[in-house]
Amino acid sequence: MRVISLLPAATEIVAALGASSRLVGVTHQCDYPPEVRALPRVTSTRVDPGLSSGEINRAMADAKRTGAPAIEIDAPLVARLRPDVIIGQAVCDVCAVGQAQLAGLVATLTPTPWVVTLHAHTLPEVMIDIRKIAAALELTDEADELLAGLSYRLRRVRETALARSNDIGAQHAAPLQRPRVLVLEWLDPPYVAGHWVPELVAIAGGQDIGNLPGTHSAPRSWRELSALAPDVVVVALCGFDVERARRELALVADRDARAVLDRRVEFLDGNAYTSRPGPRLVDAAGILAQLIQR
Repeated sequence: MRVISLLPAATEIVAALGASSRLVGVTHQCDYPPEVRALPRVTSTRVDPGLSSGEINRAMADAKRTGAPAIEIDAPLVARLRPDVIIGQAVCDVCAVGQAQLAGLVATLTPTPWVVTLHAHTLPEVMIDIRKIAAALELTDEADELLAGLSYRLRRVRETALARSNDIGAQHAAPLQRPRVLVLEWLDPPYVAGHWVPELVAIAGGQDIGNLPGTHSAPRSWRELSALAPDVVVVALCGFDVERARRELALVADRDARAVLDRRVEFLDGNAYTSRPGPRLVDAAGILAQLIQR
């Protein structure tokens, strides 16, 4: 079975199911596990990743206004790779191949591959998407094992965070309130992380005050964010690692931003852990627990 993944999270799911050898093509963004970096890249982008977050945001807005896709597919390469299965998504048309693009691609392919479309917005839906990929690859038993392990690890993070909170509360002879956590996935303009991130914060022992589980990430003004009075601000930028996030934070010049960023700020590799609805969300929960409870 020959598989093309049009989403980094899908690539990670296929690998976690033990089926990396079936991948014949991935996106230009796929970098984990490391061995997938040697596979043919079937997508590219016109947007220079070296631009600042503000410049990237404007470039994406220009692409949307003109109707030009920010992510392009190498259709001739896909045809040569002869996929039996293509894995796409219906969550975000900004930084991944959208549904319309995928449909246009599939219409050109003979024979027609089996298309698996992922559209998770919550942790339970991520688990459903893992099963969906496993079903397409005929790896149901492997999915059972993988999901059992992920669920166990999430329970352990939750239990450990709760135990630590109870211990601290006992020391102060009063119930300890969960830290008020704000997770930012973009800085110019500021976007509050949504989808599965509020669930991860709750599992990690925090209270997400910026968004609700399952909702889209949303832009907010710095003034609105300051009014939320977070105890902890976690900067987990979509598509960026910690080093890049630190550089982007240094570029923020908005006067109202100081009321937010002068609070306790922690960094998390958003590209690896919070932007990809796959197995490493469990790692994200553990990292968030460490950051929130410092």
